[in-house]
Amino acid sequence: MAIGLSHGGTTIYSSSSPSKEILVGTREGVVTIARASSGSEWKVTQRAMTDKHISAIIKEPESGLTFAGAFHGSVHASADNGKSWEPRDNGLTQTDVYSLAAQRINGRARLFAGTEPAHLFISDDLGSNWKEMPSLRSVPSVPKWSFPAPPHIGHVKHINFDPDNPATIYASIEVGALLRSTDGGEHWEELSGLYEDVHRLMIHPRNPKFLYAVTGRGLYVGPDAGARWDQWTKREDEIGGYPDGFVFRPSDPKVMFMTAAHDAPGTWRTSHFAGARISRSMDGGRTWEVLRNGLPDRLQASIEAFCLEETGNSTAVFAATTAGEVFCSEDLGESWQKIVTGLPPISKSGHYRNLVAA
Repeated sequence: MAIGLSHGGTTIYSSSSPSKEILVGTREGVVTIARASSGSEWKVTQRAMTDKHISAIIKEPESGLTFAGAFHGSVHASADNGKSWEPRDNGLTQTDVYSLAAQRINGRARLFAGTEPAHLFISDDLGSNWKEMPSLRSVPSVPKWSFPAPPHIGHVKHINFDPDNPATIYASIEVGALLRSTDGGEHWEELSGLYEDVHRLMIHPRNPKFLYAVTGRGLYVGPDAGARWDQWTKREDEIGGYPDGFVFRPSDPKVMFMTAAHDAPGTWRTSHFAGARISRSMDGGRTWEVLRNGLPDRLQASIEAFCLEETGNSTAVFAATTAGEVFCSEDLGESWQKIVTGLPPISKSGHYRNLVAA
């Protein structure tokens, strides 16, 4: 099996055996890295769509197809684990794709694509045809949706689903709001009480009413389906004030990992330094420890793609940076190895540009 490592795609995998290939979404296409037979060495084996800046990679399990979204580059599908790709974007009126997701609804696969400007599209025929869910843009906060960097337009950064009810969808708008639909996207509501720069919404797998919202000012938790929010990490915390990546171990969701830059990307224009860290919580997000063994204390680059794969008793965590590096831990974060270097930037949109200078 091959898994994807991308900014706006799948981040948590449960597999029957450790994957030997990873499809990495980079500034210059999808780069496949493969594990050597020895098990510890990885190398680049394939490059595809090198003219596209890849934003998101997902797999639709029933069809076996892999889908990739691209910034200013639409949606593409692969039937051979990323070796070749074809565009699948008929009806996609916005082609600056930030996030992709797939869900089984009424026995059929439905694909979701979130774009900039912030629109949401769905496909019920594996991407051959798309239609917009315009109700996403009917909530009161739409006129305020924006983004600090030019062209100052908000986007759908993350899409997630209630594990017990796939008709309940969450859309994270950066910068703007956390939205929820309980009827498959026909109607939407805004969840209030948290910082409006919402990076991603994660849901406790055993208690879908317990929500984790990763924002530009830290981690918020909504213990009652978002009726109220408590802020558990803040800008000044040692783990980093600008979190983004967030994963948990499916079999033991108290074990969590989060990535965070030292400060917001606006500071990178002058500092050229993200100061990124990876932290771990063993108590469901209440307390965090910075992980260092094999990691620089603060990475100059930003960690822009993050995923976890659990296979039986083993768990691997992968982190990819704007400097084209991939780090891996196979002991729940106790130690890390840099398994690949020299890739094109792994980056959300233009984040990498301000981090070129060391």
